[in-house]
Amino acid sequence: MPTDCIPFRETNYFSEFICDYLDQKPKLKPLYNRFPSLENFKAQIDEKYHSELVSESQRMVLVNVIKQQYSKLKTSELTLEHIESLEKEKTFTITTGHQLNLFTGPLYFLYKIISTINLTKQLKEAYPKYNFVPIYWMASEDHDFEEINYFNFRGKKIQWNSNQTGAVGHFNTKGLDKVFKIVSAEFGAGKNAEQLKKWFKEAYLNHDNLADATRYIANALFGDHGLVILDSDHKDLKRLFIPNIEKELIEQTAFKHVSETNKTLEDLELKIQVNPREINFFYIDKDLRERIVYEDDKFKVNNTNISWSKSELLKHLNEVPERFSPNVIMRPLYQEVILPNLCYIGGGGEMIYWLQLKSNFEAHNVTFPMLLLRNSALVKTVKQSQKLKNLNVLDQDLFLDRSSFINKKVRAISNIDIDFSKQIQHLERQFKGLYILAEQTDKSFIGAVKAQEIKQSKGIKHLEKRLLKAQKKKLEDQISRCTELQEQLFPRQSLQERNTNFSELYLEFGDDLIAQLMKALEPLNSEFSILIL
Repeated sequence: MPTDCIPFRETNYFSEFICDYLDQKPKLKPLYNRFPSLENFKAQIDEKYHSELVSESQRMVLVNVIKQQYSKLKTSELTLEHIESLEKEKTFTITTGHQLNLFTGPLYFLYKIISTINLTKQLKEAYPKYNFVPIYWMASEDHDFEEINYFNFRGKKIQWNSNQTGAVGHFNTKGLDKVFKIVSAEFGAGKNAEQLKKWFKEAYLNHDNLADATRYIANALFGDHGLVILDSDHKDLKRLFIPNIEKELIEQTAFKHVSETNKTLEDLELKIQVNPREINFFYIDKDLRERIVYEDDKFKVNNTNISWSKSELLKHLNEVPERFSPNVIMRPLYQEVILPNLCYIGGGGEMIYWLQLKSNFEAHNVTFPMLLLRNSALVKTVKQSQKLKNLNVLDQDLFLDRSSFINKKVRAISNIDIDFSKQIQHLERQFKGLYILAEQTDKSFIGAVKAQEIKQSKGIKHLEKRLLKAQKKKLEDQISRCTELQEQLFPRQSLQERNTNFSELYLEFGDDLIAQLMKALEPLNSEFSILIL
């Protein structure tokens, strides 16, 4: 698979905040522990190894929970080895997390997991006396169903409608038989289409809840590569987190520390991704996931009649810790408490909110993980690549917005020069002489000279636009072919990875899709990959 790269900053699809992080700008260094380079992992290993949090008993709890969750799943030998190795003190994890999107959602679901698996391989080569396990942390406690209940396929939105509420991992898969009929028709016939249908049917029609269905799909795609899938919505794992939950409920630690960090970010004129609440936990039960608030000397569950005194709350927490669900501020801490984790791999938005959290980790005396931006990629077919070459469209051109893309192509293929910048420069030089003349005669004429300059400059620019428009019409066929290709690769004028579902590519490439992506994507290469498959 031929691979080319473009710096993230040059794509114009990634925030200044993230680009500054990748450039290791000094102003951001207080927000993270270590930058993710292969050499820096040694110090991270040492720090995590000497942490008292990840004890032998905690490891046993973790392993037992994972084994329970895999009890009804066909598991590869490599995944089983990884699960067993988590009992050992020299085993560490590399973790990514993702929502339970219908049929994996956007393509970057694959890139997150591939980045995670490939990094564990690199670390094993660099530090052979340690073990490294790739973890996919399922966001089963989320309740934003509208964010996950669909996937895009060839420009169509395939959606699951349900009135269920609460944590999405608990959602019954009832109703997905109707969606299966739709996807069966859309996928069509053929070996690869039949495999996609089989995965969808087995996941959503033969599993009772969304968490189990998602685990099945992730295992089907990546089990042979040793991926370990974890659903943290489990009472035994929550019990390990009780001391931190108590601290948050009573002392409101995250609100104090993250608010201070956010003030620092505001002073640096950086965008804040999330804001902490005074209490950063939800209460979950059947069909329920609501915020815990403190009002009138009582702890209450928002929009319900449930309430406790302080002592009642702590007693309830120790009895049923599984009902206390961390929000976006506390979920990262939960992850790092229960896992022997070294690094979290996520998208740009995730990286930003993680960079807001270091002070809260310090308040809980928990090692802050290294933060790695996941691989991003644009996948072109050989046919698409050849068409782009024939039309003389560069990879960098594809990242332009539609209007700029069209204007650049019109100028490039036109047989006349549509760039009037020289004429405008010549006009500016002429008016410099008029300004000097006005200064020497009557300064009141300066305003009139300026007005005339603006008028004539606008006139030239207007003529340039009219000529450009005329050429667009004349070259309509060639431009149409260019924009059609851009739309294929940047659907809805956004990155392919944020819209396209893996099924579109799997229909064409089958099992070679993941195999080739595994070969091509390098997690520590901080650039956007452009691949020809």
